[in-house]
Parts: sequence; structure tokens; C-alpha cells
Amino acid sequence: MTCHTAPVNTAARRPARNRPAPTLEEVAARAGVSRATASRVLRGDQKVSERAREVVLAAAQEISYVPNLAARTLVTGRSESVAFLVEESEERMFADPFFLGMLRSAQEAVATAGQQLVFTVMNRPEDQERFLAYAAGGHVDGVLLLSLHGRDQLPQRLESLGVPTVLSGRPLSGGRRLWYVDADNVGGGELATRHLLDSGRAHVATVTGPLDMCAGQDRLAGYRAAVEAAGRPYDEGLVSVGDFTAAGGHAATVRLLDERPDVDAIFAASDLAAFGVVRALRESGRSVGDDVAVIGFDDVPAAADQQPPLSTVKQPIAALGTAMTRLLLDRIEGRPGLTRRTILPVELVLRETA
Repeated sequence: MTCHTAPVNTAARRPARNRPAPTLEEVAARAGVSRATASRVLRGDQKVSERAREVVLAAAQEISYVPNLAARTLVTGRSESVAFLVEESEERMFADPFFLGMLRSAQEAVATAGQQLVFTVMNRPEDQERFLAYAAGGHVDGVLLLSLHGRDQLPQRLESLGVPTVLSGRPLSGGRRLWYVDADNVGGGELATRHLLDSGRAHVATVTGPLDMCAGQDRLAGYRAAVEAAGRPYDEGLVSVGDFTAAGGHAATVRLLDERPDVDAIFAASDLAAFGVVRALRESGRSVGDDVAVIGFDDVPAAADQQPPLSTVKQPIAALGTAMTRLLLDRIEGRPGLTRRTILPVELVLRETA
């Protein structure tokens, strides 16, 4: 019996020829619009009709068109990316609902514009130098900068590199030249303190935010303005310096109660700090809302779920993130007539602690 073995071909196989990637011209032709209109739709330009947007997006989906970002970058000189930069530790960033709410609204606004959001946190000098080199290399078209401390010159350094930057909050230096979006922190501090004074509280104290940040300074300024407007002397003994964390609020309240056990109301510069205030009051045997009234600032989702539910000053966190992002995108596009300073209103939300 003779066995026949088929010859084995060891040569590399030639790959099957793939269909060329769909082009922008094909999308435009299928949608029945010009190439320029198709391009504007696909890069998120808002100045197109809703009908054009619908037909272009449908055509792109039908032929599985994916924009060639590398080619677009070569033509426009842009990365089509925006940085969301928080100058805090990762632990602090992810523990504070304020940052997460800002991140969520910024991401939505950037995605609507057809761009990418690059998220980063930093709290060391070497992190800052590394990010400056990254931005100088053209990897982002602009920066959303949150939690600026002291007289940090990072925004000025970014602007000098030609990288448009928009801050969350009034900067402590360079405010006339920098671009920022903020809540009415002074007005919010006044609202909270005035309510506590008007409700008959005799010794109204405040647990401040960090005083190397504009929000901490401005909320303290609002507290002082309300106290003096009520004809009372501004008493440094009723001011306990804290920060925007629960641990900071707790420690500041323990110090405050040791020095001024007669306190019967506290305005805390953030809701997280207010949670720490409430814990310290309970540990001291005081009834929250009865013995000592408490008002926070932010109106994070957990505020209404506290026991008792926390009275607070509501700042529009989602609107702040959206306004910052739209301002930055407008700056990147070079739109005229933009305002460097945007202040959004706040409101007092009364629950059971005050």
C-alpha cells in the first residue's frame, strides 16, 4: 500500500486585501451634504442644522466611518483633547462629590463637542513639571484647572505656553488676566450666617475652608459681612480654621468647642466639613439642630441623607462644570467677546440642622 502525503506550503500567507477605510467624502455623499458640513457635524460643531446632524451621523454609522484623528491633528494643529486637572491627591479627588460632579459635567460637555477629556490629578512639584511638558508638547488644546492653592503660578505658566486655561474658582493671584468660573461664595457665606443670626442664635461660629484657596477666603468673608451687618463684633474666637474634608471639620470643631463651649450655631465651609462638625457635636453630647444649628456649603447628594438632613448652601456644581468647559472650548475656537469672570448664583436649602 502506497501512502501519498500532500506537500506542506511553509511560505507566509498573503493577507486578504481589506476594504479601504470609509472616507469623509463617502459620508458626505451618502448623507447628501457637502464635505464641509459633514466635517462640522463629526467634530461636534454646534452651528449646523439638526437635520444635517441627523443625516451625517446616520451615514457615518451605516458605513462604519471612524474619524482619522491623527490626520485631523496634522491639518488643524490640535489634539482634540482637553485636560481636566485637579491639584489634589487621588484620595481627596475621589472622596469629594464636588470634584466628581464637576468631572461628570465636563465630560458631557467635551463629548458633545466631539473631543476627548484627559483626566489627571497632581500634588507634587514633579507632577506639575511633567504636566507642563506634556501640555507644551501639544497633547491637549486646553486645561480645566481645579483646586488651585495659594499663589500657584501653574495657570500663568500654561497660558504663557499658549495653552488656554480656565479655573474653577477665583485665583488668589493674577485674577485680572486669568479666566475662571466660580460660585458666589461670599454671597453664600452671607446667606447661611444671616439665617443663623436671624433665627436667634447668640454665638454663631464658622469652621472655615482652607484659607490658601479663594473659596475658603470668600466664604469666611461672607460670614464676617453678615456678622457685621447684624451689628455684632467680628470675634476671632468664633472662627476655627479647617478644610473641605470631614476630618478637617471634625478637628476644627473639637478645637472650637474647647475654647468656646457657648457656641450655638456653626456655618461650615463645605458639606464634608459639616459632616465632621456634626460628628464632633454628637461626641460632645450636644443635640444637632437644637443645641447647635449647622449649615454646610455645596449641597452634595449625601447632605439630604444625613441624620438629621443637613441644611446647606447649594452651589450649581453641574452648571459650574459645564460653564467652565464651554468657556474653554470657546477660547480654543477663538470666539470673540468672551468674559474672563463668570459667577453663578447660590441658594440656601433649609433642612433639619438649622
